Amino acid sequence: ASPLLETLPAMFDGMKLAAVATVLYVIVRCLNLKSTTAPPGIIYQDTPLSRYLFKTCPMLTKEYIPPLLWGKSGHLQTALYGKMGRVNTPTPFGVRKFLPMQDGATATFDLFEPIGEHSTGDDITMVICPGIGNHSEQNYIRTFVDHSQRQGYRCAVLNHLGALPNMELTSPRMFTYGCTWEYAAMVAYIKQAFPQTLLVVVGFSLGGNIVCKFLGEHTSNQDRVLCCVSVCQGYSALRAQETFLQWDQCRRLYNFVLADKMKKLILSHRSSLLSMKSSNIGDADLNRLYSATSLMQIDDSIMRKFHDYSSLKEYYEKESCVHYIHNVTVPLLLVNSSDDPLIHQSLLAIPRTLAEKMPNVIFALTQHGGHLGFFEGAVLFPQPLTWMDKVIVEYTNAICHWEKDWPSCQRSSQQHMNSYLQSTGVTLNG
Repeated sequence: ASPLLETLPAMFDGMKLAAVATVLYVIVRCLNLKSTTAPPGIIYQDTPLSRYLFKTCPMLTKEYIPPLLWGKSGHLQTALYGKMGRVNTPTPFGVRKFLPMQDGATATFDLFEPIGEHSTGDDITMVICPGIGNHSEQNYIRTFVDHSQRQGYRCAVLNHLGALPNMELTSPRMFTYGCTWEYAAMVAYIKQAFPQTLLVVVGFSLGGNIVCKFLGEHTSNQDRVLCCVSVCQGYSALRAQETFLQWDQCRRLYNFVLADKMKKLILSHRSSLLSMKSSNIGDADLNRLYSATSLMQIDDSIMRKFHDYSSLKEYYEKESCVHYIHNVTVPLLLVNSSDDPLIHQSLLAIPRTLAEKMPNVIFALTQHGGHLGFFEGAVLFPQPLTWMDKVIVEYTNAICHWEKDWPSCQRSSQQHMNSYLQSTGVTLNG
């Protein structure tokens, strides 16, 4: 036998080993298996409230441990949230409310009563704003609502205008990135229907932008609000859209998928948008929509016209919470994930700077979690409740108890402020 034939089996074995090594390398890289787990990075100011929160909210300082095999991939966390929402999703029972708006639109939200009493004994309502094109029937919303109800919270969940299947538009307008009208109507209804209730404001993704903008638009919007939690929002639409055209973290691909989803949603209301006299949307706009492959193209041809914005830049500027969030004075928890493929790292400078300047703000940045994923679990199978569900309720419970014991907390805050001002040579009157 020739020397060449003798070396062939060894060559094949070497090639097989190389192939296996390559596959394993790709798996380890793609699943990010070498990444270690860690507690969230927390940006905050040292105040009596922040000290109290870190004592009573261990989840803010403990490691977040995602499922071992796939949970360290932001893409897989995001994809699983996108496809399944959650596992073993409960079905909370709610009542749908319809609110006529001044422009003829009909806002809808679902109201879920608490299961049992809140640990403070108070009447507290979570007013929840979901992500882009989402509503109360989404699995991640249902899971969060069920968990909150069991902790004694009433929940009101906004259904974004035009998002509910089989619900016709009654005016030529759908939800937009930062329009707060429907959310404001829901909050006003809750305040009137339950005069004793206190409010906890919660926003997911696009909903985070809407709730922070709502609170910052008018000081009175913060009346009876205990705190606000925003998860996985991008803070500035103008900056976010620029990053959506980039290929790193496959954002351009996500942009295409989200654009396709929005396109289908808008086209499902085609006849309503075209037939109403006051509509700003014409055949030419819808024709441009058919060929759109990005959210920016959809925003330019359709979304900005719902509110008569003259340009895409004006639409993004006016509808972003970044211009309002500094007016929020209630306790504010901003949560993002480092491996969220939709939110570019540059956008996280906004909440980081805010938490460095404002004593009411805590910015929590997890290493893993993707976009609204935050699944927990041992090796393969995720648990029904996510880290996100649990941390929101834990933080909210802590704030509720802090407010309940407000007189003593206020005294300690006053002493803290006095000692700080004395050390800087300033005195407080009263």
